[in-house]
Amino acid sequence: MPTFKYLLIIFLSGFIISCGSNSGKKKNDFILQTNAEKGNISNNNTLKLSLINKKNHTIDSVAYTLNNNRIKENTALNSFKLGKQTIEAKVYFDNEVETITSAVTILNSIAPKIFSYKIINEYPHDITSYTQGIEFHNGYLYESTGQYKESKLRKINYKTGEVLKNIKLADEYFGEGLTILNNKVFQLTWKEGIGFVYDVETLEKTSSFKYGNSKEGWGLCNHDNVIYKSDGSEKIWLLNPETLVEESYIQVCTNKGKISQINEMEWIDGKIYANRYQKNGVAIINPQNGGVIGVVDFTPLKDLVTQHEKLDVLNGIAYNPETKTVFVTGKRWDKVFEIEIVE
Repeated sequence: MPTFKYLLIIFLSGFIISCGSNSGKKKNDFILQTNAEKGNISNNNTLKLSLINKKNHTIDSVAYTLNNNRIKENTALNSFKLGKQTIEAKVYFDNEVETITSAVTILNSIAPKIFSYKIINEYPHDITSYTQGIEFHNGYLYESTGQYKESKLRKINYKTGEVLKNIKLADEYFGEGLTILNNKVFQLTWKEGIGFVYDVETLEKTSSFKYGNSKEGWGLCNHDNVIYKSDGSEKIWLLNPETLVEESYIQVCTNKGKISQINEMEWIDGKIYANRYQKNGVAIINPQNGGVIGVVDFTPLKDLVTQHEKLDVLNGIAYNPETKTVFVTGKRWDKVFEIEIVE
């Protein structure tokens, strides 16, 4: 019995100490203020920071960071990435240190330009293909298609529509975007958290990779030995092509706000061209900061394909370096359109 009482006293003491430590949590002595309006600020502005010193402490110094980059009280934002960013103020005072954080969303300073297009050619496309991504390599069109039990990876003669190689994914996978780099085809799956790597010539699967912090698999493109991956949010992740680790990301923004549902992507002339899911337009994105610098409305194209019950949205954009033209198609469209973007 004494042993039981002793253990009970220890347990209750620990409980009281634990409760006391939570209720006695120290409140911040400082408040971080910014000049962002409702949390938003344009990247052509200067971010201005200040502190409210609630208890009139003698401040020795303050260290400010924006997404872990050291900044000053007044910092021009033109060199920073867009999107939601974290500001941190580390205040040194009276032999103490207090850290305060706040969030700010950096938006693009200019509105997107409206681009048009001109149709150059039309080519046949498999009307049953639920297109998720297309890309050119050595004159051939490679395509990834979706839907459970229907997903495929294909090598196609784009002029005739003939399928030269066809790899069917296992029934439990929903195929998504693809890209080709270093003689490898990288293909995503939607919610399965895994991507596949194939030999570009044989389409033999050589390996697979798992996603990191990205939510899902949507679209892929590449440039300069970097793979760009969309996950259905406003984020485009930058992957190491050897390890396929997500090393950083950009957030897609206009002058009004963040743009989500970034889907199929293609690198064209230094910019990322991206479909938005369930939209008939393509956003032209600055890959350095995520700013949308232009949009192309492809709505009329859907009326030029065979109309049928399973016809779905625009999805599929590829740049052919041999013709220096852009190719677009959609889910279960019977045509691929070769176009020229007109500013």
